[in-house]
Amino acid sequence: MSSERPMAHELGTADLQPTADGSLTLRSHRFGQTYGSAHGAETQARHVFVGGTGVAVQRRARVLEIGFGVGQNLRSTLVVCDRRPLDYLAYEYDPVPAEVLVQLSGGASGNGAGANHPVWQELMLAWPPPVGGELTIGVQEQRLRVRCLDVLSAELPQGWATTVYLDGFSPEANPELWSDEFLLRVAGALAPGGVLATYSAAGRVRRALVAAGLDVEKRPGPPGKREFLRAEKPVDRP
Repeated sequence: MSSERPMAHELGTADLQPTADGSLTLRSHRFGQTYGSAHGAETQARHVFVGGTGVAVQRRARVLEIGFGVGQNLRSTLVVCDRRPLDYLAYEYDPVPAEVLVQLSGGASGNGAGANHPVWQELMLAWPPPVGGELTIGVQEQRLRVRCLDVLSAELPQGWATTVYLDGFSPEANPELWSDEFLLRVAGALAPGGVLATYSAAGRVRRALVAAGLDVEKRPGPPGKREFLRAEKPVDRP
């Protein structure tokens, strides 16, 4: 993420790509990577982010997502949380066009997981978030906020998140998002006992999370990835 913002029309339905589990993803021209794993975008979301953080068993989950992208992690979270209390805050600097997001949520079969959830349906009606502002969706005890801001300079809620999804483009493609300084800020957004998950298992990412005061472990990855990182903030640290 740099301060230079690409034009929205650079992405279109022609950039949609099927992945191995039948879900769709999108290829970014700017970063030369897909938003989700070609080995299964939905599978990666369930395995790394939903499964890795244990969000499904949290009574009142507060999720901070770095890189909303095409909403795959949100949809997978809505499936497991169903109608339970959920507060979901995501940052996305370059929202994809609404028609692309609608197509992506359908999956290759036309019925992607989470696409029929009321929160997602409301989001599709209201997308995109205003530039420099926030889009808020509320359905009963579930709230979604998507902030169209550069997360590198945006204020993060301190000590708030029970769960963090760190899901930007790779450290090689987007190094600023994985710097020691930024990961220290992300760690500060975790509540004591909160858990962060990321698909990256790069050594420098692991070392930065350790330096930020988190207990970090490698876990077996989803298809196409040997490992991913899970990091927890000890309950005795602010």
